[in-house]
Amino acid sequence: MKSVKEASVSGKRTLVWTDLDVPVENGTVVDNTRLKTAAQTLNYLRKRGASILMLGHLGRPRGKEPFLSLKPVAKSLGEILESEVELLEEIKIPSSNLAMLENIRFWPGEEAKDPSFARETAKLGQIYVNDCFSTSHHAGSTMLYLPKLLPSYAGIVVEREVEELSKIIRNPLRPLVAIIGGAKLETKLPAIFNLAVVADKVLVGGKLMFEVERGALPENVVVAHDNIDTKDIGFLSIKLFKELISKARMVVWNGPMGMFEDDKYMNGTREMAVSVVESKSYSVVGGGDTIAALNKFGLTAKISYVSTGGGAMLEFLAGKKLPGLEALEATL
Repeated sequence: MKSVKEASVSGKRTLVWTDLDVPVENGTVVDNTRLKTAAQTLNYLRKRGASILMLGHLGRPRGKEPFLSLKPVAKSLGEILESEVELLEEIKIPSSNLAMLENIRFWPGEEAKDPSFARETAKLGQIYVNDCFSTSHHAGSTMLYLPKLLPSYAGIVVEREVEELSKIIRNPLRPLVAIIGGAKLETKLPAIFNLAVVADKVLVGGKLMFEVERGALPENVVVAHDNIDTKDIGFLSIKLFKELISKARMVVWNGPMGMFEDDKYMNGTREMAVSVVESKSYSVVGGGDTIAALNKFGLTAKISYVSTGGGAMLEFLAGKKLPGLEALEATL
């Protein structure tokens, strides 16, 4: 992949696939963490004279659903960038140098992976930048085909994601401990098996502890064996996991240990978070629920690297190719 730092962007309209999928309640962004991260590439481009048109999505709309409009996202991002963001409801050239296309999934051609939709969108810019790692595993029309239509580059966020996650697979510090929790066995089981190849220990908690076939797992996979009301890992598992984490020099974590939203069942997740921080290991954490838990405990800032990806992070760690990134490999 070519880096955006290699691009000549001065005076050029740049289409930037940006991570805009943030929590919105009652028309207001309630967590702008992803937008602050996205600002890295946007500010880099602005300082070098680029005109920016952002592409991105919010949620999984079925047609044009007003409650999934990017209007509040444009407002919040504008505050971060200290400049108004023009929101376009039509596929047209913006009248300003900082604009955002309305939720890209409002157009059926995006999710249908229709090449003609990408061709229509490509007319709006001269350069394309993919800076949305978190959607690169579910790439739609624009992410798949714009690299074939415009000179294309990886944004600063995507570059860093690939760099950090590649460390875990190719050159980890040891002992490497992986922590996998939450649910969604079909997406997390491949990551468990792949991590078991490179990690010294893989710790499994959350709803997964009830879903995995323990006898079919590699020997270095340790599944929580006791629980509290099936909604959190138990005290014996917490003790065992903490002992293993304390010896780690690198930790990768995706998925909470239980229903941390309820204070009655947050102990397992909180103890894991505290253990990771106290271990002084190089820590990489991803997944919306895991990050929400760290925010709740006030520990996010003490994590070495916070990934913007949840499912994308797991697929990368499972050794799968992410279509949005693969498309960049054959860039013009």
